[in-house]
Amino acid sequence: MHDRRDLPVGTASAAALDLHERALWHLVSFYGDPVAAFDATISADPGWGLAHIAKAVFLLTLTEPAMLPQARELLAQAQPLMRSAPAHERGHLEAAQAAAAGRWHEACVRWDALLHDHPRDLLALTAAHLSDFYRGDARNLRQRVARVLPEWPIDDPLQPYVLGMHAFGLEECNLYPQAEAAGREALARDARGPWAIHAVAHVMEMQGRHQEGAAWLAADNIGGSAGWADNGLAVHLWWHLALFRLEALDTAAALALFDARIGGAASVVNLQWLDGAALLWRLQLLGADVGARWQALAGDWADPVGHAGHYAFNDVHALLALLGSGEFGRAAALVDASAKHAREDNRAMTNEVGLPLMRGLTAYANGDAAQACRLLYPLRAVAHHFGGSHAQRDLIDQTLLAAAAASDTALGRALLNERRLAKPATPLTDHWAGRIGLRLAH
Repeated sequence: MHDRRDLPVGTASAAALDLHERALWHLVSFYGDPVAAFDATISADPGWGLAHIAKAVFLLTLTEPAMLPQARELLAQAQPLMRSAPAHERGHLEAAQAAAAGRWHEACVRWDALLHDHPRDLLALTAAHLSDFYRGDARNLRQRVARVLPEWPIDDPLQPYVLGMHAFGLEECNLYPQAEAAGREALARDARGPWAIHAVAHVMEMQGRHQEGAAWLAADNIGGSAGWADNGLAVHLWWHLALFRLEALDTAAALALFDARIGGAASVVNLQWLDGAALLWRLQLLGADVGARWQALAGDWADPVGHAGHYAFNDVHALLALLGSGEFGRAAALVDASAKHAREDNRAMTNEVGLPLMRGLTAYANGDAAQACRLLYPLRAVAHHFGGSHAQRDLIDQTLLAAAAASDTALGRALLNERRLAKPATPLTDHWAGRIGLRLAH
């Protein structure tokens, strides 16, 4: 049998195929409960190995170390089911096994090979796209989708989601007009596409269009927050709205968004907790009183030291929560554990970016602004190697600006000059100029 995109499948159950298609929509759209959808597919045909693999891949894309055992068990269950499976599905098992072992680059190579043969393999595309993001591979974040997008007919109901992924890749390659155009085109076909909403919000963030960005996330044409509030990317989109508020120096509004939409019960996994940590850190850099929010957020992480080494990007943000809550002993233990337990591909991310960044942030939190500048400034050239977006990694520059204001105004001036040429001056830019002792002409 073949699925509706002509991929060979190892099931003879039409019901399982229909449920798998539904699960793929959950996976790429971030709406609903993907775990329940994958479980339903497995129940419809427990002997279909790909159903087990697909659920494992979803769990792996969450970057949650606590979910690794479950993902590995699913892959172990799939192994004996693959003897008579199509070669394409056996390739999925090999890619997922590499990802579960922390060999993300190898997994992406294998997913890419699958996409060469079947460019409409949405499981391979989504997994590789997220891995490109986590690995800081902006080139493939754009080009991997570009290599398959022309093969997707516009009448495929999931094509707008693929186009939204392409829009985000364009944005991370600094192709802002093209990214915005692609994002808007995707939303014209399906207004509920979070990748596209997200990509256009990123464009506006990078171009300093903070008022327009806030309006964009409330726009009726994308359903406003009512349209994406029940989405798996909702916390991150609320975080983007908070960044637009910070660009206007409205720290009270940003704190209100943290309390209502980002912190506490709204966030349940690393990918959401790190948004909260990044927002509180930015607020603290601006002199806002965040109260006991740091302590609550640090408690959400439960055991960041015990889970260190899985993904450097997450470890850095867990460190922010520990530093913010004054837990300097646990923060130092987290740095040590990250160095000791970093595995496979994450080892390079940790050594090149994660550890020096953690030490620079710790220096700043300890009041050693000069040391923070010395450690953080060289990282700007390589920070993309540990993943995240331009907007997320701007935390490094904003910390540098705060440190430079206290110890190296010449560096601060240079950073501000760069920022002023990248986007129009905003109240946030004016704030940093004032801290450094410059007066900007508008």
